[in-house]
Amino acid sequence: MTNSAEYKELAWQGLWKNNPGLVQLLGLCPLLAVTSTVTNALGLGIATLFVLICSNATVSLVRKWVPKEVRIPIFVLIIASFVTCVQLLMNAYTFVLYQSLGIFLPLIVTNCAIIGRAEAYASKNPVKQASFDGLMMGLGFLLVLFVLGAVREVLGQGTLFDGAHLLLGEWAHILRIEVYNLDNQFLLAVLPPGAFIAMGLFIALKNFIDNRIAESAPKKEAKSIERVRVNFDAS
Repeated sequence: MTNSAEYKELAWQGLWKNNPGLVQLLGLCPLLAVTSTVTNALGLGIATLFVLICSNATVSLVRKWVPKEVRIPIFVLIIASFVTCVQLLMNAYTFVLYQSLGIFLPLIVTNCAIIGRAEAYASKNPVKQASFDGLMMGLGFLLVLFVLGAVREVLGQGTLFDGAHLLLGEWAHILRIEVYNLDNQFLLAVLPPGAFIAMGLFIALKNFIDNRIAESAPKKEAKSIERVRVNFDAS
């Protein structure tokens, strides 16, 4: 497989075909818990993306020196180091968002999507491909977070990008959009049960699109091999 074809396949796998949130269904605990707003979703998604890229690259760099017997503890240690860096940075520059994400930020260490990519791909491939795989898987996870957060925020609060200044700075106040006015929050959308329902609908929509694509694709006819029968009976 050429480099361009390999990168295209990695992008397709991470963004759609093998998306961590919609297909692998990994890391659902923080995904469902903190996506009540777009700001929270972006904060967690960017943190996960950063950890995925850095941990994949580091695991790929040290893969030849890591004994197979202790590879998982070492991978977890690498991931935990980058998660600690993210926590310290968010604590210093986005403190309110850091408090909002709470326990789900350190839980990135145990995110099965990150450990799974380190074990399944980064530990077996060069740094460039491993980093790109982390980028695509992280972007796929971030997109699911963003869409889920946007839907829940619009339905629950009637706003979009509320609190964006907590992540992007004071200038981001202008990003806030009031889609419609609500006297009270729509609690089903704001609370985790709404996230379960929305995720179920997203997964069903993806499966529907995949089935339509498969049906519209030209079907390859199986080649039939004609068998030759030899008659040994004398005429």
